[in-house]
Amino acid sequence: MADNTETVAQTAEQPGAPGEKQPRSVRVVLFALMIAMLLAMLDNMIVGTAMPTIVGELGGLQHLSWVVTAYTLATAASTPIWGKLGDMYGRKGAFMTSIVIFLLGSALSGMAQDMGQLIGFRAVQGLGAGGLMVGVMAIIGDLIPPRERGKYQGMMAGVMAFAMILGPLVGGTITDHWGWRWSFYINLPLGVVALIAVSIVLYLPKKRVEAKIDYLGAGLLALGISSIVLVTTWGGSEYAWGSARIMELIGIGVAALVGFVFWQTKAAAPVVPLHIFKSRNFTLMSIIGFITGFVMFGAVLFLPLYQQSVQGASATNSGLLLLPMLGAMLVVSMIAGRVTTNSGRYKVFPLVGSVLMIVGLFLLAQMDTGTTRLTSGLYMAVLGAGMGCLMQITMLVAQNSVEMKDMGVASSSTTLFRTLGSSFGVAIMGALFNHRVQDVMTQRAGAIGSKVTEQSAQLDAASLAKLPAVAREAYQHAVSAGTHSAFLLGSIVAVVALVAAVFVKEVPLKGAGPGADAPSDDVLSKATVVEVV
Repeated sequence: MADNTETVAQTAEQPGAPGEKQPRSVRVVLFALMIAMLLAMLDNMIVGTAMPTIVGELGGLQHLSWVVTAYTLATAASTPIWGKLGDMYGRKGAFMTSIVIFLLGSALSGMAQDMGQLIGFRAVQGLGAGGLMVGVMAIIGDLIPPRERGKYQGMMAGVMAFAMILGPLVGGTITDHWGWRWSFYINLPLGVVALIAVSIVLYLPKKRVEAKIDYLGAGLLALGISSIVLVTTWGGSEYAWGSARIMELIGIGVAALVGFVFWQTKAAAPVVPLHIFKSRNFTLMSIIGFITGFVMFGAVLFLPLYQQSVQGASATNSGLLLLPMLGAMLVVSMIAGRVTTNSGRYKVFPLVGSVLMIVGLFLLAQMDTGTTRLTSGLYMAVLGAGMGCLMQITMLVAQNSVEMKDMGVASSSTTLFRTLGSSFGVAIMGALFNHRVQDVMTQRAGAIGSKVTEQSAQLDAASLAKLPAVAREAYQHAVSAGTHSAFLLGSIVAVVALVAAVFVKEVPLKGAGPGADAPSDDVLSKATVVEVV
């Protein structure tokens, strides 16, 4: 086997050279990246609000869950592959391709004539979405030195929080006034703007890699991830946890992932080079990212349910119910990024963030039927501050722990662990919540209570209003008990993040010194050709 050699040549800055044609401001690049991040985060929020209307027109209620599942599966399975493609063939091309696929899936979803078509087109959309977030983070990693990267990744965390707050409101407004198809079409003008800006503004190193794509590794990884997501999605809802279907999926997932790990030690160009996990910080950040996803999406699921069922909040603007948590996450994330840029120190944030996350979850576990909105809002703010310390610092430290040639797989692996964490969080916390709600309903309302929740432990506002007063009061106590159990479990799991944070080694961030401003224009005006033989 021939030895691998790398030659790096930078083009001279002379008339006619590629670097001469590039824009002079990183802010334009960031604008395009923020639009792409908004597309990735906003879509599910908008579509979720439109789902009742979609089912009313297309029918296929029994397949409703697949509209979300198909998108989630495709996104999770393609995430690591997009990262590797960017490392091998160039970040810009991979990123623009992911935008085009996402927009194609959006246009087709808007034109769907039945539920089967919509599910298939949502899968196409998910394939593109898998490359959006990875592309954004990896491009920031390419363009901006780690020392300055924190403040820009903090801005991206702000976009994520903004999308979670705005998504349900936008989705409801679009569906009511323009129709559900525009919940997909709305992506097109935004995506075209991002695509044009990226094509004109963004200039990244060109790469020529002779190694072939690791198709076997990609297939095994996609199969393993898909099986895990299906287990966490179907377990306890579509199928019992001990059913043959769930056991089959677990077996397939474990076998595929074991085979994947073995093959990665043999492949010439592995999809996920296992040597990146030799870095202690990278492995620890993957663990912390998993826990953050576990906690965050569990909170996003159960907090609105508690507020609507127990505190009587309106479901119309459900994103606004999470404003204390998401607002705190946004502010703290921006502050953490700025402080990291100015000081170069970052270990304090995983430590403080883990502590705040544990405390916030424990406080939320104390809520009952008498907890006021102000009190629950303060508890949510504590949790949000903890997640704000962790959201982008995990990506920053993970990227700082690998070589530039592995920037894509580092970004995609970190994103994947967070995604898997959210799947496990929703599944495990959801199973505990449902079990507790059914127990309390049976205890307080007898056979009536058991019958009310035999189909689902999560009742919507209309179903709750139809219940007899005794059953309604029992359900409020049941939801309070369910959220107590779910958040108490979350606080215990979050201890793992704190333990991981203790062992993080503060490796100096490469880049400019304290007080450095935005990256110089030279960051965007250099062309690098990497040739791997």
